[in-house]
Amino acid sequence: MRKLSLLALSLVFLLSACGAPNFQKQDEVVQTNKKAKEKAIIPKYQISDNYYRTILPFEPGESRGMVVSNLNTRYDIDEFETGLMRVAQKQFDPSKYLFREGQEIKRNTVKLWLSRKYNKDQQTQRGISDADNIGLNPEDTAGDNSTPMYLSHILEHDYLIKGDNNTVKLGGVVIGLALNSTYYYQTVQYGPTYEKKIPDDEVNAQGKKLADEVLNRMRSMKDLKDVPITIALFKTQSKASVVPGDFFAYTNIDSGSSTIGSWQKVNEKYLLFPSTEAQESHRDDLTAFLNFKQDVEQYFPNFNGVIGKAFYVDDQLQNLEINIPIQFYGKTEAIGFTQYVTGLVMEHFPKYIAVTVNVSSVDGPEALIDRKANQSEPYVHIY
Repeated sequence: MRKLSLLALSLVFLLSACGAPNFQKQDEVVQTNKKAKEKAIIPKYQISDNYYRTILPFEPGESRGMVVSNLNTRYDIDEFETGLMRVAQKQFDPSKYLFREGQEIKRNTVKLWLSRKYNKDQQTQRGISDADNIGLNPEDTAGDNSTPMYLSHILEHDYLIKGDNNTVKLGGVVIGLALNSTYYYQTVQYGPTYEKKIPDDEVNAQGKKLADEVLNRMRSMKDLKDVPITIALFKTQSKASVVPGDFFAYTNIDSGSSTIGSWQKVNEKYLLFPSTEAQESHRDDLTAFLNFKQDVEQYFPNFNGVIGKAFYVDDQLQNLEINIPIQFYGKTEAIGFTQYVTGLVMEHFPKYIAVTVNVSSVDGPEALIDRKANQSEPYVHIY
């Protein structure tokens, strides 16, 4: 009996070794962009063609953590970072380039760039030197802080490429400029907060104007004189929004160039299901969601909490994330409901759409249903 147990255990280890990827195999390289050459590790394995490999040890970005206080919502924070990587893929192939968080524009520089430009009187009152008066946001001409601040955050991503003699070097930089669609301000300290909507055409014009200045400043930096640079413009959402903002334009600047040529449109959009905007622009997709929602509510007649976040590229629905917060009174109830919803996903949504359903209760996540595009069977996990 003991021999059989040992044999079974040996087979388990053997199968585990054969079935799992070997993450111990790694490349060693030498970074050439540091004064003292340090060895870094490149993992051999790439979990997806949509993700860049990151060199180790991990280097935190210079502006790490600033995005949390500068953007209005968690949705904007996540999309600003992941969306910038999608823009980068148009210029820097994930199979050839490695990702590194931004190291070139220093933290204090980002902070100064995000501030306002001050006149002489304002400089004197605030004790700001000429060297630090480099804000990219406009001067407050009204004197009550009501002049909109257009730029809310700057995000840098660096892309490295392997060179000769097993080295890596900076191959390109991608800059994201987050622009306010709604400006929040107070005329007096601790006073009421006002908001001012900024029209799309104004966001677009100001973003491109800011990009020109950011490029000029980057080209004045020693290590950024000759690298390709991509600048992308991101429009944030209001504080009340439950869907993220989106990138709407980007431009590629060749190595050594200090001039922005043409801008490329990014036709991406997030929509809330159900919503008036979805009804007006994508009625068929919304109808499929509403039919799904109706069937869910038939399972629990008094429940109406199904909401969806739809992601469009070139006006085509690519991904639909559905959240169903509900109260269960037993694990079997949660299992039965999950099985029912899985069938509804397969019934109501075309196969070319990726659909994710998160089922949760007051106790936390209950189930995950994840169907990739063109996948015949979804992945289902019950927590």
